[in-house]
Formats: sequence, structure tokens, C-alpha cells
Amino acid sequence: MLKVGLTGGIASGKTRVAQAFERLGAAVVDADVLSRELTAPGQPGLAALVGLLGPGILDPAGHLDRKALRQRLFSDALLRRRVEQALHPLVLERLQARLQGLEAPYSLAVVPLLVEVPAVRALVDRVLLVDCSEDLQITRLMSRDGESESQARAILAAQAPRAARRAAADDILLNEGDTAALEQAVARLHGYYLELAAQGDFHRAGLRLP
Repeated sequence: MLKVGLTGGIASGKTRVAQAFERLGAAVVDADVLSRELTAPGQPGLAALVGLLGPGILDPAGHLDRKALRQRLFSDALLRRRVEQALHPLVLERLQARLQGLEAPYSLAVVPLLVEVPAVRALVDRVLLVDCSEDLQITRLMSRDGESESQARAILAAQAPRAARRAAADDILLNEGDTAALEQAVARLHGYYLELAAQGDFHRAGLRLP
């Protein structure tokens, strides 16, 4: 089965793209969803975070306070690396298990940090990057999450540079247009991946869309 890794910087539109693929029948596994599963009460990821950071990262109901955690992590690179070292192996193990359990012509693994984590790259046959300008990412972060411009820029600085993501990608979907353009680009990629899967040609030259 062809395995495609879908990645992109924060606020690039990965979720919208993944949802569009799902509507077309693609099998999608989202690493962020798996991370949320693993950091729910009683799960090993949450236990690991409390062990690292203490119970102050929990809300009164015992759930992870994700916004507070994100603010701490993006202001402390060393702490962010420690948290990633604790969570990434758990997410990677569950991601691999979910991909192996799928029955479909191809699967889509949504992994925001795919470029930064070589072990994840090894799980997929090719990489699809959802791309947009950094200015647009900042605008979306400020609008969507209520971040200040300085906070938005700090979040971007903590991720792989845009140029590095583009260099690592086999296929690139530029998400700077309207919904119709996005849907058309996803439909074209869906057809392309079905063709690659049917022919067993997982490493053909990439697409740059739109």
C-alpha cells in the first residue's frame, strides 16, 4: 500500500486538506489525533508529561491544559525537546500500528513534524507538503488562535523552515487560494495517488499544485 506523509507548517491548512482527502475516500491517520489520544487522562503520554512538568499542566478536571502547555514549550526550546523525546516514540508506535492496520489503495499520514523527525519519514513512501507563505501563516494564527504577532512568529521559528519543508517534499500543494481551488488540487492528487498505488510506482516525479 502506498503511504503518503502529509505535512506543513502550522496554519498551512493541513486539516482542511486531510478532510478533503477523506471525503474522496482516502484512509487518513492524523498524528495530532493520536497525540491527543495518548495525552488523555489515564494514558501513557499524559503520565509522561506530568512526570516531566508536574501536575500544574493539568486543568481542574485532570485534563491536559493544551494552550498553557504550548505557550511554555514555544518559549523554552530545551523543554520542548524533552517533551518531544517523551511523546514522539509513543506517537510513532501508534502511527505505525494504525497504518499497518489499514486496507486501502493508499493511506495518508498527517504529521506536522514529519520533516523534523526522520523516523516518521521512514514510515512513508512520499511526502505531500501543504504550503503557504509565512505571512499568511501568521495572519491565520492571529485570526484562528488569537495569537499576538510576536507569539505567532515564535511558533513559526520553532518549526522547520519553509525552505526545508519544500526541499523534503515530493508533492507540494500551495494553499493560498479559495476552497474550490483547494478541492480541485486535492482531487488531482487523489487521482495521482490512486494511479501510483495501482502501478506500484511510489516514487514517480512529484506534483506542484495548483
